Amino acid sequence: MDILGTLQLGFIYAILALGIFITFRVMNTPDLTVDGSFTLGLAVSAVLAMGGHPLLGLGAGFICGMAAGALTGLLQTKARIHPLLAGILTMSGLYSVNLAVMGGSPNLSLLQSATIFTVLRRAFPQIPKDYVLLISIVFLSLLCVTVLAWFFRTGIGLALRATGNNAAMVRASSINSDGMRVLAIALANGFVGLAGAVLTQYQNYADINAGLGVIVVGLASVIIGEVVIRKRSILGGLLAAAMGAVIYRLLIALALYLDFFPAYMLRLVSAVIVAITLAIPQIRELIGEARIRREAQNHAGNS
Repeated sequence: MDILGTLQLGFIYAILALGIFITFRVMNTPDLTVDGSFTLGLAVSAVLAMGGHPLLGLGAGFICGMAAGALTGLLQTKARIHPLLAGILTMSGLYSVNLAVMGGSPNLSLLQSATIFTVLRRAFPQIPKDYVLLISIVFLSLLCVTVLAWFFRTGIGLALRATGNNAAMVRASSINSDGMRVLAIALANGFVGLAGAVLTQYQNYADINAGLGVIVVGLASVIIGEVVIRKRSILGGLLAAAMGAVIYRLLIALALYLDFFPAYMLRLVSAVIVAITLAIPQIRELIGEARIRREAQNHAGNS
């Protein structure tokens, strides 16, 4: 099993998990835009890297992801479209946009183009290739966690968190709750787009279907992280989401290595993991109710 390669992918998907954490946990809003915004960041990054601007590709991936998220936010807040449907509409439209960005081609190769990783490898020739990749990806992931942890402690960040907790209270405090929601969804998809931008330069290719199912990967990462790391603060939640992505990739790699299931079952297994984890609170509640009924029946029988 390629541990270094798995860790590299895990920390790339950690950036994706941070975006999912914002919408799923901070704003309590399901958002399906991510399947499209992930591919958008990937496509923009690939095209700019092919043009000789790999670093600009990362920034553009983030900004384009934010634009996609802002569109979904506006559909939710101004057009009053249901959050799930708004995400589906944006995601569907982005498929054509992503194809247009990639020049109509379903995939692009970066093997003959410079990426941020080839630049870093040339800058540090004395360090083995895999370690250069891992160190740079870990640094970027931790930087994203640090920036988000700082942002959520600012005035705007606190207002955004308050909107997720109680939008009515926020409106009563003369804060534009719709604006906060648009900002949150835009920010979340910005990090999702950044994850796609990093992934395409890491893999040296872009594929139009790369974003298919990333919402499940992100949810699994957030949930697994919260099981392993009990979050007590916003920083704890962000770290849990990031580490959950790494743990998720390690678990998948281990399962594939041990041949528990074929590779084409990966998305199904991910979906089952998310479904079971989300159902745990309800299962616990049903078990508790059954216990109370048994105790009441035993008490009635004894009396």
